[in-house]
Amino acid sequence: MAQKSTIYKVELSVSDMDRHYYETHKLTVAKHPSETDERLMVRLLAFALNAHEHLELTKGLSTDDEPDIWQKSLSGELELWVALGLPSDKVVRQSCGKANEVIIYCYGGRTAETWWDKIKNSTTRFDNLTVINLSEADTQGLEKLASRSMKLQVNIQDGEVMVSVDDAILYLTPTTWKDAGH
Repeated sequence: MAQKSTIYKVELSVSDMDRHYYETHKLTVAKHPSETDERLMVRLLAFALNAHEHLELTKGLSTDDEPDIWQKSLSGELELWVALGLPSDKVVRQSCGKANEVIIYCYGGRTAETWWDKIKNSTTRFDNLTVINLSEADTQGLEKLASRSMKLQVNIQDGEVMVSVDDAILYLTPTTWKDAGH
């Protein structure tokens, strides 16, 4: 019998001083049976870092042709494609062709560094691609904050991120490996 997704209820408060975005999002997140708490929390962090009134969590791991998070215009045009992990060269190329802007949040320590060394030269032609690395220590810290019902507070200022759940506070420094247009 197939396992069912686990439902997480998340109240995500975002205070992004860099983009002047201050909003609380009530999210119902389905965690795929093969998804780890670490990946789930990276997904929520990626949502917070790109928070917008039209940003949506997608079906994620259960579909191959959708990103983990996307933002569509009112006319249905794909404005933002957010992927997690270490997508193949082909997936990166297809994503950049489908959306105005693509952001990949990679993680996994040495594995992510090896992935980036392998594909970075093939990404130079994409002016709409940003690649951001999250350190292993940061994502493992996020994983420890996961629970089925969370009030997550994310503060962003000068590229630094503070994540808090209850009394636990975690400071993160995402590293930009490729900036769109650069």
